[in-house]
Amino acid sequence: MSKRTEVLARARERWNAGDLAGYLTLYGDDIRLYGYRPQPMVKREVEAFYQGIFAAFGSPQLIFHDVLESGDAVTVRFTMTGTHVGAFMGVPPTGRTIALPGITILRFEGETVSERWSCTDLLGLLGQIGPGPGQ
Repeated sequence: MSKRTEVLARARERWNAGDLAGYLTLYGDDIRLYGYRPQPMVKREVEAFYQGIFAAFGSPQLIFHDVLESGDAVTVRFTMTGTHVGAFMGVPPTGRTIALPGITILRFEGETVSERWSCTDLLGLLGQIGPGPGQ
């Protein structure tokens, strides 16, 4: 296991323990996170985004299926699971369990991530928490 994948494993442990502040140490102060809105998010926006995730999905858990490293980048295929306990994207809490698959590429500078590109199935997530056909 490389130093980068060790750092990433510790960050996942912190996330799964509900320690958002510990998880956020993965990101450098200059982080740019792409994929969740047209403009990249900076660190304070990343923190607010993940606070919203924790508020909406209780104690979300990250499962890593594949972790691939090349140069200064680490790519992860993951699933985030949780229970919809708070409003998310205008949908009031339903109590439904969710599974959000995604792929992310993290570019490291030293032991912190300076850029991250993510692709998740947010439409599929809305289908899991939103009303189904005929409802």
